[in-house]
Amino acid sequence: MQIDRKWVLGITLAALAGASSAGALAHGGGHEAGREKSVISPEVHPWGREGDPAKAKRVVRIDMADTMRFNPSVIKVKRGETVRFVVRNAGKLMHEMVLGTEAELAKHAELMKKFPEMEHEAPYMAHVKPGASQEIVWTFTEPGTFHFGCLEPGHWEAGMKGSVVVASK
Repeated sequence: MQIDRKWVLGITLAALAGASSAGALAHGGGHEAGREKSVISPEVHPWGREGDPAKAKRVVRIDMADTMRFNPSVIKVKRGETVRFVVRNAGKLMHEMVLGTEAELAKHAELMKKFPEMEHEAPYMAHVKPGASQEIVWTFTEPGTFHFGCLEPGHWEAGMKGSVVVASK
């Protein structure tokens, strides 16, 4: 699989920038701390944008397990809805939930195989140690089917994937 050099460079630069900040977390293990920030990112992705926790009217609990599955694996939301995902790791392995398009997640999974200790964090990611929980607050701005997955090396390939179906209002 050919990886876009600009994309790799962008991820690498983002990782280096994140590593220089006090709150940077290593992809390989230090993700138990929640995000402690007061500014909501204005960045918009095809699958939406970071949500305002005060506007989250719905909580969706997602369990991750060492069977390489999410429960539930399909979530239905409405366009414009802000959802608080409470992501719990019931397994003994490190797991994560990363929102995105299927193509972006597959690309990121390939990159993680090459750089498993890469440092990065984004509001659409929850990196969860065994027995812990973390939250993602997300606003789905466009209708369509988007995806989430665990991008720890080998987990995506083992089928640790799910989808978010966003309906028009």
